[in-house]
Amino acid sequence: MSGGAVQHNEVAVPPGADPQLINDDLAPLKHQTWGSYNIFAFWMSDVHSVGGYITAGALFALGLTAWQVLLALLIGITIVYFMCNLVSLPSQRTGTPFPVICRAAFGIQGAKLPAMIRGLIAVAWYGIQTYLASHALVVLLVKIWPDLGPYADKDIHGFLGLSPVGYVAFFALWLAQAFVFWRGMEAIRRFIDFCGPAVYVVMMLLAGYMIYKAGWSNISFSLADHQLSGTAAVSAFFVAVATVVSYFSGPMLNFGDISRYGKSQQVVKRGNLLGLPLNFLVFSVLVVVTASATLPVYGKLISDPVETIAQMDNTVAIAFGALTLVIATVGINIVANFIAPAFDFSTIAPKRISWRVGGMIAAVGSVFLTPWNLYNSPQVIHYTLDTLAAFIGPLFGVLIAYFYVINRDPVSVPGLFDSREGAPYEYTNGVNRNAVLATVVAGAIALVMVIVPAAKELSSYTWFIGAILAAVLLIVMEKLAPTQHRVRRGLAADDLGSPDRGAAEPAGVL
Repeated sequence: MSGGAVQHNEVAVPPGADPQLINDDLAPLKHQTWGSYNIFAFWMSDVHSVGGYITAGALFALGLTAWQVLLALLIGITIVYFMCNLVSLPSQRTGTPFPVICRAAFGIQGAKLPAMIRGLIAVAWYGIQTYLASHALVVLLVKIWPDLGPYADKDIHGFLGLSPVGYVAFFALWLAQAFVFWRGMEAIRRFIDFCGPAVYVVMMLLAGYMIYKAGWSNISFSLADHQLSGTAAVSAFFVAVATVVSYFSGPMLNFGDISRYGKSQQVVKRGNLLGLPLNFLVFSVLVVVTASATLPVYGKLISDPVETIAQMDNTVAIAFGALTLVIATVGINIVANFIAPAFDFSTIAPKRISWRVGGMIAAVGSVFLTPWNLYNSPQVIHYTLDTLAAFIGPLFGVLIAYFYVINRDPVSVPGLFDSREGAPYEYTNGVNRNAVLATVVAGAIALVMVIVPAAKELSSYTWFIGAILAAVLLIVMEKLAPTQHRVRRGLAADDLGSPDRGAAEPAGVL
């Protein structure tokens, strides 16, 4: 058994658990200790990053005004808020992570499909976020040692799209993140409790500095040179909303990895409310104000906070701002792109892959993707988000359809770990063909929207297309040819396991 993920957390091994399906990291928690602030801090770390800022700033490239960008950000994050409340409930009630709760919908073996998809996507995101954080470190290094300038230019000394200084910064942060992750979940909780609030200090100071330099009267929120009107503006607005949802689709899908630690569902929902709509409102205002102020101050619109900080002439201010952005981005990388694949890859072979090993697989794999080439322009950003969302949306649709439409019975925790045929709480031991087929078909159609030029207008909506299509397909197929994946009715609660973690409350009830 491995204990990396549940440091200071006791686990309850269900009766009849198959040793091939469980380890200390995947077992249901006996005590759930996270409060609303911990969930709030998780979202602060997730939102307050270079990636979040750049994604929000990239919306200006669509031709929207500052106020349209702000409204799109808020609508998008509100959708994320409601979706997170839905996906969090089964894991919070059972104390199990995302890939384990997937066993109810996909089958014991079939659940390896969503685990692999989400794990591989986390590998890509881990590399992207590490690169974005390392970019801030490069700016700081060049500012302190100007002679490094040529070696920080990929056009002069670059290799595979990254400069020598870029490689040094990337691997320095790669090692720093691995160190924090290796300390375990409790260390991660303390780290993210600090990261989220810390970046607010820099964001507010940066916004205040830009307002001071520009003068409030000189800041325009119309950005007329980029403004669209009529149906073009409406279309761009909806693309912006979809982009926000796509950006958060990864942590939204596997939010159960976090909600499993929550004391109650009400605690989780309160943390989500603070961390998503309310927190994102403040963050969005700061992004919009700061980006808009770059036009009068520097003569061009700058949507990258690192570049904005680099324009300053005070080395101390640059160092303070860059290091804080680095810390904040490390925070999101750990909570969103280390924890998720750690659980996902561990589920593939629980006896061989611990939580720590699963996370390190993601970290090593991210290097080979050359992630700096996946997020280096607004066009590439949108293409990357659309592609990843095409795979994530169908998984989300299947889970929501299963837990809220198809099977509203209590979730049997022992059944998630028991592969015996004829067990009283039997889920599909092999693969739930309907769930897998719905995922594959919906994912393929969504991916076509991204790669086929004729479907370009729909490419930004791949998450919505994939999620809705997968949910509808699963519901229809379950009506026509239902699979055995329900807890058998007529059983007493005691038949479903231990009193404190045997049968969860109905997952279909919020």
